[in-house]
Amino acid sequence: MSASETESLATEGGREETAGDESKSAGFTRTYRLLVRGKNINENTLLATDYLNHFNEIIMLLEMVASMPECFEDCLEWQPKSYADHFRDSCFSDAELAIMAYENAPANYRQAFDATIDQMNGMIASGLPKIGALVEAGEEGPLQEGITGITRKLQSFVDVASSIINGNMDTLDQDQIDRVMNG
Repeated sequence: MSASETESLATEGGREETAGDESKSAGFTRTYRLLVRGKNINENTLLATDYLNHFNEIIMLLEMVASMPECFEDCLEWQPKSYADHFRDSCFSDAELAIMAYENAPANYRQAFDATIDQMNGMIASGLPKIGALVEAGEEGPLQEGITGITRKLQSFVDVASSIINGNMDTLDQDQIDRVMNG
């Protein structure tokens, strides 16, 4: 099904069931839940774990830096990427559906997911200069320690994002953020 056909079906499904904005949103959500059946998109949250590959890439690159500091240049090339941009740039077979489903995901999941992604992007932005300084210092022990610190925290946030995508949690409160950041 093409992107325009999917959008048309979602719009029709939403119109048939709607009276106000809230019921329109519920109609779109129901329609997208039907459209994502059998796809690699969660039917409840309308989110796809494929997006987390973007963060797994930087975790993998950082882990390589400990034994191959010259790989740090590859880490600097990594850039945050929006959910939609990730799918537009990917080979994911249902990329357009994933984007439209995300745009119509239930607010509780989407807000928690977006907050988690913002935390990860911020952690990477603040962590890369620190890792760069450790690479320049050339001390293996502190470099390994710094890398382990950031990659463990990032992996914890990837796990949180995965839980949200899979519908196992739908909030991310400050206590959860603090536990991950201090863990």
